[in-house]
Parts: sequence; C-alpha cells; structure tokens
Amino acid sequence: MNDSQVNAPQVNDSQVSDTSTKAPLGTEPLGDLCIRTLAMPADTNANGDIFGGWLLSQMDIGGGVFASKVAKSRTVTVAIEAMNFRKPVYVGDLVSVHANLVKIGRTSITVHLEAWVLRRREQQSILVTDGNFTYVSIDDQGHPQAIRQDGTPIQA
Repeated sequence: MNDSQVNAPQVNDSQVSDTSTKAPLGTEPLGDLCIRTLAMPADTNANGDIFGGWLLSQMDIGGGVFASKVAKSRTVTVAIEAMNFRKPVYVGDLVSVHANLVKIGRTSITVHLEAWVLRRREQQSILVTDGNFTYVSIDDQGHPQAIRQDGTPIQA
C-alpha cells in the first residue's frame, strides 16, 4: 500500500500538531471518544486484574468504529503495533477509548488509540494503554477498496 499523510481538511482539532493548545502527554484523553464500558469481574485474569486481551479487544472495537466512520465503509483490522500497557485496569474502572487519525493510505487507515480509565472515587482519568491500529476498507464481498481522500470509498 502506498500510504500518504492526511491532508489538513481531514484533521480535526484533536489531531493538530500544535502542542501549545494540548495538555502534556498523559494528562487527559485526546481525540474522538469511540467506546466507553465498565470493567467487570468476568474480564479478569488469574491475578484478578483486567485481562490485557479484553482491553485490546475494546480498543479494537472502538478503533473499528472510528475507522468505519472515516472510510464510510466496512473496515477490518490488519495490524496492531506499538501497544503500550502502561497501568493495570481494575474491576469497576470506567474504560474509555479515544481515537486519533494518524494517516489514510489508498485502502488503509492508521489510528492511534488510547484507553483511559476513571477509577472509583477519583476525578482524574489515567492513560492505561495506547497503540496504533491499522484497518483496511472493504467492499461487500470482503475485498479491499480504495478510500477517497474526502473519506468516501471509491466505487469500482
């Protein structure tokens, strides 16, 4: 795939690289809120913490929602890179996944996803996990399809 950087019209306020208006990394969620859910006891690992795979799946769901919105088509996950598990997630944490568009290629969309938690009796959200997910726009037959730079898929 021949990927190109996102043109300015496709970038929202949360994606602008001007750091003067952004909070320092890790102090507040940035980007579009894609999914919010509560971590439950059924989602724990053998140590009693929330299973990393559950968190990764929540991020993938949120990223897929975001990618499909940008592509205006079905999308599928093709790669996950640079996952950083920074802090544990506990039962009762409110988990929010936020997405920032990194780039749009011919058929692919790369999204930076951040998972934040709000713990009980706390008022400040905590960044727990982040990573880059790549999705491919597909047609009704499941074949990759080109994405127009204005966000609408090119019909074959």
